[in-house]
Amino acid sequence: MIGIVEEGAKDYLEGMGGDGSIFEYQLIGAGDDDAYLAVNEGFDVKASDASRRRAKKAAKDSVAQRKPVPVTFIRNGEKGTILKISLCLDFKLLHRGSSLCSLFRSDEIRNHGQFWDLGINNLLDISIWPLEGVKDSAENLGELLMGDRIENSPYKFKMYTNESEIFLCQTSKLSSDDFKLLTKRIDEMYQVNLILDNLPAIRYTTKEGFMLRWTGYPIGVKIQDVYYVFNHLKFKVLVHKYEEPGVTRVLGTGDGTEAILPTAGNKGSDVPGYMVVGFEVVPCSVMHDGNLVKNLKMFEKYPSPIKCEPTTVSKPIKEGEPIVFTYEVIFEESDIKWPSRWDAYLKMEGAKVHWFSILNSLMVITFLVIFLRTVRRDLTRYEELDKEAQAVVNEELSGWKLVVGDVFRAPSNPALLCIMVGDGVQILGMAIVTILFAALGFMSPASRGTLITGMLIFYMILGIAAGYVAVRLWRTIGFGDHKGWVSVAWKAACFFPGIAFSILTVLNFLLWGSHSTGAIPFSLFVILLLLWFCISVPLTLIGGYFGAKAPHIEYPVRTNQIPREIPAQRYPSWLLVLGARTLPFGTLFIELFFIMSSIWMGRVYYVFGFLFIVLILLVVVCAEVSLVLTYMHLCVEDWKWWWKSFFASGSVAIYIFLYSVNYLIFDLKSLSGPVSATLYLGYSLFMVLAIMFATGTVGFLSSFWFVHYLFSSVKLD
Repeated sequence: MIGIVEEGAKDYLEGMGGDGSIFEYQLIGAGDDDAYLAVNEGFDVKASDASRRRAKKAAKDSVAQRKPVPVTFIRNGEKGTILKISLCLDFKLLHRGSSLCSLFRSDEIRNHGQFWDLGINNLLDISIWPLEGVKDSAENLGELLMGDRIENSPYKFKMYTNESEIFLCQTSKLSSDDFKLLTKRIDEMYQVNLILDNLPAIRYTTKEGFMLRWTGYPIGVKIQDVYYVFNHLKFKVLVHKYEEPGVTRVLGTGDGTEAILPTAGNKGSDVPGYMVVGFEVVPCSVMHDGNLVKNLKMFEKYPSPIKCEPTTVSKPIKEGEPIVFTYEVIFEESDIKWPSRWDAYLKMEGAKVHWFSILNSLMVITFLVIFLRTVRRDLTRYEELDKEAQAVVNEELSGWKLVVGDVFRAPSNPALLCIMVGDGVQILGMAIVTILFAALGFMSPASRGTLITGMLIFYMILGIAAGYVAVRLWRTIGFGDHKGWVSVAWKAACFFPGIAFSILTVLNFLLWGSHSTGAIPFSLFVILLLLWFCISVPLTLIGGYFGAKAPHIEYPVRTNQIPREIPAQRYPSWLLVLGARTLPFGTLFIELFFIMSSIWMGRVYYVFGFLFIVLILLVVVCAEVSLVLTYMHLCVEDWKWWWKSFFASGSVAIYIFLYSVNYLIFDLKSLSGPVSATLYLGYSLFMVLAIMFATGTVGFLSSFWFVHYLFSSVKLD
């Protein structure tokens, strides 16, 4: 079998030992999904007759089905070793002009003329398919949970080879359903997200003198009740020339590099290698002549020049008319090096807004610190009195000193409080560790899904902390009694995960019913259940065991048998609790906008350093707010502070949920249908519950420490 390689792949084949124009290959074996061939008979690669028959059958079937078969290109390496490099060979083009297309992973150095595949995310189905068929990219756990699905696209690039007026395809005539679907997607502002070498396509637009950056491009636009489709794409690929010639490619995953394979000793080893360091796209709406593309094949040159003007639109969408798609690509050398290629996506804008958020939080903290210093001054003055003076003061007990016999009385539903505090410690620890790792650069946006995956891992590991805190608090409330600690640890392991799993299950049924690609596969549900019950639950029980073995916290005062009556209050105490949530929300709401935009508008969130600072300030504000409210309740002889301290800071989740509703109404206007709104509100509910557990835990633990310190510092009989 003989095939002719087109000009673009000559250099590559010469480097691999071929003659660059004609090569002979022989099918030598086949696996379940691929076939193997040896190039040139002299390479002496042996295979069984059965393997040869399977390979020939695979080739025959591929020709009949007009589908390519992935094969393996094998050559003799140095010292008799065999080097395998995956290639894609289109068997239906086994004649003069047949082509090879590379299937290397994203992290590579390529030579001039080598082919490159584009990945595409969320491509609208308008009958544009790659020749080799649609293939899903391997996704990790985080990508699946986020609903990311990456498939190969029909676009093909040759490294450092500029091409223009490339015909991609012509769709069939738009039916009534196709027309309605396409116009609906334009109204809903659907975006096409392309990925080249792990870099998302970036689009630059100018608005009111400001340069705006977007990832992806819209499928069309509506102007004066007329819909236009972007059917021509102008790509610009920024490449950095590798300093050392003679490099075949880089092995590794993501943006990391593990090894470099040299081509020393091979002809053509001086061919320079290039690395992609930028990927830009300009969408245009161009009117094509359908008669000119009748006899054109994919990737052939369009007969007439195409002028791409992003400020004008020319191709209206009409029912009963086909759409012609074309593209062009320009390569440009850049001084940007590989480690800096994500800077364009992570360029920080609006830093003043983030600093304003931090300064606002510091002002709130300063106000609360002044109040707490007043409380501390009163306690210090009392401690400095001699015993006789303290006895005189004790005879005129007032305020918080009157509830000394009831302040540590067990709250209502103590087991639920312990469970929520334990889960809150787990969620808060996960948030702090994840954001810290992201701020240090261990969870780069270049590695999609690692943030969610890391959160799951940290959450499961911190189940030990959840069990420990929940059980030890349970024993403290029960004055050291071990009874029921297993039940508390088990419920701590299942309470919040159970709520989260229930919400996700309901929302996933809605996604399944809508035939959405964002639906979580059933296999992933099984994996999540296994992670929950095989890792998280055992670790939480282990933490509970250590909590049961640890000594409980001794109260500094005794609790009376008969509870003290709480005097009537001028204002309901819960009103004060709900009003206090404004301070923690003021710390968070500016950063919350950037987080919401990242989640719901597909923007890259990059300011993890600011987010970590805001998180620490939020913890401080929640603790101080809870301390102040607890002290105020004790001063009016209200000794039921347990749950109120939890919700004093935890109720900030109510404000966040109201903010989410506001964001839905005013910022997500394109969100259509009750299903989309229900999904948004469901995920928002899941998020605010996690925030309530975390912030409420901070408030309760700080108040518990404050009350314990307050009554241990003042000696009362």
